[in-house]
Amino acid sequence: MPAHRLKIGLSACFSHADPSRSLFTNKTLQYVEQSIAHWLMSAGAMVVMVPCPTGETARGDVKLSHYAGWLDGVVMHGGADVWPGSYGEEPLRDAWIGDRIRDLYDLALVEAFAQEGKPIFGVCRGLQLINVAFGGTLYQDIATQHDHPETLQHRDAETYDQNFHEIDIVQGSRLGGLYPGVQRARVNSIHHQAVKGLAPEFDVEAWSVPDHIPEAIRRRGGGRSKGYIAATQWHPEFLKAGGNTLDDMPLLMDFLAACSAAKARTPPPPRSLPGHIRDRAARLLRQALLTRR
Repeated sequence: MPAHRLKIGLSACFSHADPSRSLFTNKTLQYVEQSIAHWLMSAGAMVVMVPCPTGETARGDVKLSHYAGWLDGVVMHGGADVWPGSYGEEPLRDAWIGDRIRDLYDLALVEAFAQEGKPIFGVCRGLQLINVAFGGTLYQDIATQHDHPETLQHRDAETYDQNFHEIDIVQGSRLGGLYPGVQRARVNSIHHQAVKGLAPEFDVEAWSVPDHIPEAIRRRGGGRSKGYIAATQWHPEFLKAGGNTLDDMPLLMDFLAACSAAKARTPPPPRSLPGHIRDRAARLLRQALLTRR
């Protein structure tokens, strides 16, 4: 095995304990979706799911910070809604309550990698979670809350990953540099929540057309001092080569290049990020993760 292979963490999805489930009855499952693991592996990276270290079966002293120190970067997975309480709101409907347990885990995972200065890339929910982690807010439901005369249907349960719309890439942005000469492109759309208030120190790098919803974000100055943090609202891992959608590979190679650069640097000294990660998730995780509210 080549020694230079990158080790990329992938955040876990949760299927919470359910006594009515016939398989793994009343057991909590942590898992990854196959496509995103294979997307990362397509460029030769080794993919490691980062399990949540807490829960009623927890044993040992392994922490998320141990994974952040060992791995070269992390990808924040898509999945369930973000709990509105994570950005200081009450759920407008029970259907939009999201997953508070996963939020706490994801916030702590982002904090751990940000403290290490390791690259972070988010997909769909991952973008929303990153925005919330650094102080942004979300539309709980685009169709209900986004006031635009031409609001798109950003999620269709029947077509799922075959639901598409166009985006405008912000020219002069890093994303624009990855796609020279491309101003408008077509991407998949599988979400009903979206960025409402953008987190400080972040820029929007692509907007949906025509309803102007953020489709890609990036933290400013993502170099040695702050670290690479970027995300897309679409799922690049679902895009197929030869189709009429945006090529996924420049995004992947940019993230992995940032991971290689971070790996080559002298590790930064441990540092805290007071106030940067919502609710100081790493310190709340141990107490709060066992109880769903």
